[in-house]
Amino acid sequence: MAEEGSIPQSGPRMDHHSKHASDNFASSATNNGQDQGLSKPEQGVTVDATVASSDITSQTFDHLETKNILRKIDVRIIPVLAILYLLSFLDRTNIANAKIEGLSEDLGLTGAQYNWALTAYFFTYCAFEVPSNMMLRKVGPSIWLPTIMVAWGVITTLMGIVQNHKGLLATRLFLGVAEAGLFPGVSYYLTTWYTRYDVQLRQAIFCSAATIAGAFSGLLAGISFMDGVAGLAGWRWIFILEGILTVLVALGSYFFVHDFPETARFLTKEEQAFVVHRLKYDGDDRRSGNPQRIEQNNEIDWKYVKMAFRDWQIWLNILVYWGFNCPVYAVALFLPTIIKELGYQSTTAQLLTVPIYVAAAISTVLVAWAADRKRIRSPFVITALFIGLIGFVLCISTGQAGITYAGVFIVACATYPLLPTVIAWLSNNLAGSYKRAIGMGIQISVGNLAGAATSNFYRTEDAPRFILGHGLEIGFISLGIIAAFILIFSYRRVNVKREKQVANDEDNSYTPEQLSELGDKAITFRYTL
Repeated sequence: MAEEGSIPQSGPRMDHHSKHASDNFASSATNNGQDQGLSKPEQGVTVDATVASSDITSQTFDHLETKNILRKIDVRIIPVLAILYLLSFLDRTNIANAKIEGLSEDLGLTGAQYNWALTAYFFTYCAFEVPSNMMLRKVGPSIWLPTIMVAWGVITTLMGIVQNHKGLLATRLFLGVAEAGLFPGVSYYLTTWYTRYDVQLRQAIFCSAATIAGAFSGLLAGISFMDGVAGLAGWRWIFILEGILTVLVALGSYFFVHDFPETARFLTKEEQAFVVHRLKYDGDDRRSGNPQRIEQNNEIDWKYVKMAFRDWQIWLNILVYWGFNCPVYAVALFLPTIIKELGYQSTTAQLLTVPIYVAAAISTVLVAWAADRKRIRSPFVITALFIGLIGFVLCISTGQAGITYAGVFIVACATYPLLPTVIAWLSNNLAGSYKRAIGMGIQISVGNLAGAATSNFYRTEDAPRFILGHGLEIGFISLGIIAAFILIFSYRRVNVKREKQVANDEDNSYTPEQLSELGDKAITFRYTL
C-alpha cells in the first residue's frame, strides 16, 4: 500500500515489531477506538503515543483498505459540513433575494445604504476568523461549530423584523461575528482528517454547498409568496423561515459533528492510528531514503502564530484569493439584481440564477477531483482565472441580456472551483497543525475583504451595464493571475534548492525534532505547485 504520508521502508516484508503492533491493534479492533474511562484529550494522547512508537510503521497498516477507511470518514464528516455551509452561505446572501422583493423600499434605504449593509458584514466576519480558528482548536469542532451556527440562525431570524437601516446594519455586523468561524474552521478541520492530496475533493464537496445555496436561494425566494401573512412582507419571511431552519439544523448537529480522528467513535482503534499516522508524516518529502521520520508538529504555541503572520506565501496567496473571491461575491450578492436590470421580472431573475449555480457546483467537484488526482494546483488556478477574465470581458463589452448572462455563467463556472483549489493549495504548503490553522485563518479572513470591496462595486446608478463593477472585477482577476505566477516561480525555486540540499545530505545536520519544528521551512518539505 503506497499512501501519501507513508515513510520510506527498507524492504517489503513486515518486521517482527510491526507484526506485533498489528496484532495488538487487531485484538482491540472491536473497541471502536475508545479507551474506557478516558477523556477525549486522554484518548488523543494515547493514540498519538501509539503512533509515535518505533513498532509502528507504514507496513503495520498494509492489511487495511485506505479507500474503505476514507469512505467511512467521508460519510460521517462531509455531508454534515456541507449542510452547515449551505445554510451559512444561504443566510449570508439571502439579502440579495430580499432586496429584489422590496427590502430597500420597505426600510427606506437610500443611496449606498444597501451596499453598506453588505459591507458591514465583512468587517466583523474578517476580524473574527483567526480568533475563531484558535477557539476551534481549544474547544473542539463538535461544540464550537454547532454553537456558532445557533447564533447566526437566531440573528438571521431577527433580520426579518428590522425596521430601518440601522437595524439592518446591526444584524449584518453580528451575523459576520457568528459566521466567521465556520468556513476557515471547517477548511482547517478537513486537514486534520485528510492528507494533502486527499483534501481538495472533500473541500470542493463542502464548498459546492455554497453554489447549491445560490440555487436554493433562487428557489427559496419563492417564500416571498407569503407576502402579507401575519402582516409581514414576503422578504421578511425569507429571513425568518431560513433562520429558523438554521437553528433547528444546528441543534441536531451537536450529535453529528465529530472532533478529530484520534477520538472518532466510528473508527476502530487501529483505524484511528492509521489515519493519525498518515497525517503525522504527510510532510516528509525526502527521496533520499533517510530512515528518520519527520512528523507534523501539533504543538500549540504563540511562535507559530508569529511564523504564520510573517510567512510570505500566505500574503501572496491572499492576492490570488482576491482574484477569484471578488467575482464569487459579485455573483453571490448581485446576480439577481444584474439579471433583473437586464429586463427580467423578479421571479424570473431568481429562477435564472439556478442553472448558473448548478453548473458551478459540478465544475467545482470535477476540478477538485482532477487536481487531487494529479497532485497539483497551480495549472487549474491559472486556467480558471483566465477563463473568468474572458467572462467579465463579455459582460463589459455589451448590454445585450443573452451575452451578459453567458458571461456571468462563464465567470461562475471558472471562479467557484477556485475556492477549494486555492485553499487546498495553501493548506498543502503549510506544515505544522497550529501554524496551518492560523495561516488558513489569515488567508480566508483577509481574502474575504474582497467581499467588502465587491459590495460596493455594483452601484444602483451603474445599472444595467455595471461597467465599473465588471471593470474592477477584471482588475482583481488580473492581480490574481500575476500573484499566482509569482507563487509558482517562488515555490519551484525553493523546491529545487531543497532537493540539492537533501542530495548533499544536509538534512542529516538536523534532528527530526528540529525539522518537525521548522515545518514547511524545513529542507525536507516540498511545496505543492
